[in-house]
Amino acid sequence: MMRLSKITPTKRGRLALFDATGEFLCSVDTETCYKHGLREGCELDAAALDSLQADSETRRAKDKALGYLSLRSYGSQELYQKLCLKFDEHSSAAAVAEMHRLGLLDDVAFARARARHLAGQNRSAREIEHRLRALGLGEQEIALAMEEVAPQSEGACLAVVNRHYRAKLAAGQREKVLAALARRGFSYSEARAAVNSVLDELRAEQTEEYEF
Repeated sequence: MMRLSKITPTKRGRLALFDATGEFLCSVDTETCYKHGLREGCELDAAALDSLQADSETRRAKDKALGYLSLRSYGSQELYQKLCLKFDEHSSAAAVAEMHRLGLLDDVAFARARARHLAGQNRSAREIEHRLRALGLGEQEIALAMEEVAPQSEGACLAVVNRHYRAKLAAGQREKVLAALARRGFSYSEARAAVNSVLDELRAEQTEEYEF
């Protein structure tokens, strides 16, 4: 058993605990201190000290999660992985669970918002799916998000061709453009339709110029 001889505030707003010899034991947040009924002169065994530190670490992880979510939205897995960079797995998981309880995490809404953002950048449906998986989102969340943005993929392909590859098509580099679109994640049918559409426009422009 160890006796707490002193509890003093730290510069970071926590409480530092010292034993009877004056040796520093750990620091905890105020809420955890009150939760465990800590006071100078009370006694703790090693198990109680471990529990105290674990609870305080979880409190810190929850506060950090709130801070992250105040800046932008997160998916559950992405938030968990970010928390794990600073906290242990148990504290990180508990913080994520608390964010769910508070209604601050919604993986379906996050997936849909992220998919819309990527679609707005004219990303292919395949690339959007890949990026959503990289964020740790599940297949169900991804499927629901893709219902909204997948139909836009062909239009995105056409926009990409017009913005980045129109000059190459005018120079006769059709196959190189198709290969570039494939690397961007567009299907062959999407790429071919977009390329043919731009080629038709280019031919029409040449005809108009010749007739003039």
